[in-house]
Amino acid sequence: MEKIKFLADGEEMEFFVLEQTRVNGTSYILVTDSEEGDAECLILKDRSEREDTDSIYEIVEDDTELAAVSGVFEELLEDIEIER
Repeated sequence: MEKIKFLADGEEMEFFVLEQTRVNGTSYILVTDSEEGDAECLILKDRSEREDTDSIYEIVEDDTELAAVSGVFEELLEDIEIER
């Protein structure tokens, strides 16, 4: 499982990438804080522009968008269930 580092408010955090997908032209990644067992996960939306040298992600918080993208990830990863 790929591990990536994020910088948020000057603090570095590491997450494991479970899956990535594209919905309506927007890229999303499903990340978790642990490789094993029940873990917290986040769905992050890529907000980068083409000219950006670094990727810019934000946590998906809109309930409608979160439900739609969660459903896509649940289909891609048949062995997981995402609690909302």
